[in-house]
Amino acid sequence: MKLWKRSMNILITGHRGFIGKNLWLYFKSKGHNVQGWEWGDTPEFLLPRDLDLVIHCGAISSTTEYNAEKLMKKNYEFTTDLIVQCLERNIDLQYASSASVYGDGKTFRETDDCRPMNGYAWSKYLIDRFVLESISMPLPINIQGFRYFNVYGNFESHKGNQASPITKFKQQAIVDESIMLFEDSEKYLRDFIFVDDICKVHEQMIDADVSGIFNVGTGRAVSFQTIGNLISQKFDATIKHIPMPANLRGSYQEFTQANIEKLSEYVDIKWTTVEDYINGL
Repeated sequence: MKLWKRSMNILITGHRGFIGKNLWLYFKSKGHNVQGWEWGDTPEFLLPRDLDLVIHCGAISSTTEYNAEKLMKKNYEFTTDLIVQCLERNIDLQYASSASVYGDGKTFRETDDCRPMNGYAWSKYLIDRFVLESISMPLPINIQGFRYFNVYGNFESHKGNQASPITKFKQQAIVDESIMLFEDSEKYLRDFIFVDDICKVHEQMIDADVSGIFNVGTGRAVSFQTIGNLISQKFDATIKHIPMPANLRGSYQEFTQANIEKLSEYVDIKWTTVEDYINGL
């Protein structure tokens, strides 16, 4: 019997955030016993001992956070402590990494060199290194790190400027009847993945008796200009081009496209296209 077909005890950190909330609702709908934890819920974080799985989404996710001490404490140190607790309690762990670790790379394979371009990306890269060193020896649990590419979907509107271009452009089109695109937006291409597909990845990977780092994207890059055009046509909005803010220059990935050969060994998912998603809005 596949593990995910029985009721599991799952803890999701960051369950009130964008991806965490989607995962919380998804696994609840599958009949699992799902608990959530957020910063500030308890003065000290200790894992319950009756868990089957921890899904760790809780982190500072802003790519414009410049407080290195804060990033190391809440992203790196918390995650490494969580890994130690999972090992002590024999609990499998899935955690959110990020494609931002690749920086300005042109290929995106898990074995490629990483060139983080901001503090957030560095914190995720250091976690991945810690995990790769840990799993180089036999472990009693599975540790799976998922390098999410550009995730979009339900419950991200609260993220403001950190929301996906799809969500930001949709809100602009509805409220202002105008979409703001950076100049040369046809040069900025990202691998956009629907959050519902992220949930399916987590579910199917539970049954994979494997540890490692995995790219989670669709394997297809789409330009910001294409996204803007699709939203503009859908909501009858105009498009205005603006200069890129100075604080983003030099730290903004121009291109991402996941190599998903490794992930595809373990999951079988028909990826949602941005065209289908936008047409269904």
